[in-house]
Amino acid sequence: MRHGRLSLAGQAFALQLVVLALVVAIGAVLAVLDARHDSDVTTTREVIDVAVSVADAPSTVAAVRTTDPTPLLQPVTERIRQQTGMDFIVVMAPDRTRYTHTNPAIIGLPFSGNIDRALAGATFTETYAGTLGPSIRAVTPVYDDGKIVALVSAGVTRAKIGDQVATQLPMILGVAGAGLAVAAAGSFLLSRRLRRQTHGLAPDELRVLYEHHDAVLHSIHEGLVVFGPSGANAEVVNDEARRLLDLPCGAIQRSDLPLSLQRLSWSVVRDEMHVTADRILLVNQDIVERNGRTIGTVMTIRDHTELRSVMGELDSVRSFAQSLQAQAHESANRLHTVVTMVELGRNQEAVEFATAELELSQALIDRLLAAVGAPALAALLLGKVNQAAERGIELTITEDTALDSVDPLSPHEAVTLVGNLIDNAIDAAAASSSGWVEITLRYQQTEETAASGTSEFFVRVADSGPGMSAEMFARASQRGYSTKADHHGLGLALVHRLVGRHSGTIHTERDPESAVTVMIPRKEAR
Repeated sequence: MRHGRLSLAGQAFALQLVVLALVVAIGAVLAVLDARHDSDVTTTREVIDVAVSVADAPSTVAAVRTTDPTPLLQPVTERIRQQTGMDFIVVMAPDRTRYTHTNPAIIGLPFSGNIDRALAGATFTETYAGTLGPSIRAVTPVYDDGKIVALVSAGVTRAKIGDQVATQLPMILGVAGAGLAVAAAGSFLLSRRLRRQTHGLAPDELRVLYEHHDAVLHSIHEGLVVFGPSGANAEVVNDEARRLLDLPCGAIQRSDLPLSLQRLSWSVVRDEMHVTADRILLVNQDIVERNGRTIGTVMTIRDHTELRSVMGELDSVRSFAQSLQAQAHESANRLHTVVTMVELGRNQEAVEFATAELELSQALIDRLLAAVGAPALAALLLGKVNQAAERGIELTITEDTALDSVDPLSPHEAVTLVGNLIDNAIDAAAASSSGWVEITLRYQQTEETAASGTSEFFVRVADSGPGMSAEMFARASQRGYSTKADHHGLGLALVHRLVGRHSGTIHTERDPESAVTVMIPRKEAR
């Protein structure tokens, strides 16, 4: 109870207790009424049986034939009354004159009650207030040679029937009390369970909590997925999570999540990058425990697609800046060498040295600009050449490289595709001595593409590294996350996502050399 208000469990217990008490009380009353009814039915049957038995007895007919039947009938009827539990047995003449009665003082007086139907030959019962009080009585005729010569009435007073019912009351009340106690105990146990599940909150607190919970879930701009103790069924999925993960309406299973998120299961995750078909997601997951018991996991998801795009462009700019810095450093060394040679009077050698270095650098630039018509891609390749050289790796562009555009890719997509493949190749080649990387970019036609009037954007990046098996390559591409210890997963996942979006193909090979080949179709051959 908080702020003077009963918790939901307390209110439920009180309501149940009132209802149970009411039901038990009604049941007890109905049981008493039923017992009273059963007593009436039984008494009616008994008084008829006793009255008919006395009327049919030969001794009764014989006594009625005498001039004074009372001395003969009174002892017999009293004995029968005591044996059967009747309150009275009256034998009377057809004119109502009593021959017998429980109270001898009223023998000879007229019988009070209805006898018309008995005089007509019928046996009947009625409830009538006679000399002993209200009673259930039966009246039946006595025949002698087919003629009614007397009447017999037997009855039991209502007071006696009430006493019989009263003897059953302790049992009825005991059963009702035991039922109420058992029901109350069950209700108490149920309320305890309800209190644990609702944390003792009152109904209005639960309502406010639900309204706030629902408002927060629909308003936050992060995806939220909460799994229960089983880990298989999502108990909470907000709108943003459904949008980011392309989840259907209705109940969500863990198997509905992207493959890389399915594998998280019960692990704790901090700022992991996951790649889906359309987005790059930053994922966190925590295990929720209460009272030392694991009750589920909470997964939060943020969309980093645009941020990663900006970071990719920033990486390209950084790469260019590093390349320019390296070139500036190298140019300073060369200029210092030329100046020194001039100071030493070796002018001709200085001119030849400067010209040779300039021709080599200019030749590479001219060749890239002539072979690759996309400026962004040409700048990327030039920067990667210098970046590889800094790491002692020889990066070459094959002679058959020729691109007038990057169609069907956008310049940004082309930089993402080629840049990630080259970065992976440089990292792989750095592990070996005399490392090298070889790049081929061109449009090509096969028999199939020529027949359909299309061509393919062809990219092949080979390196001196050990390469990856097809199984390892598939796992790395599907894994879709990146950590500082292993950053290949994100790059390959981005490449796979881009290739899949353009209905292309990607595969790896290890013989005769490690290489990754990408082919993306375009509509019109050029």
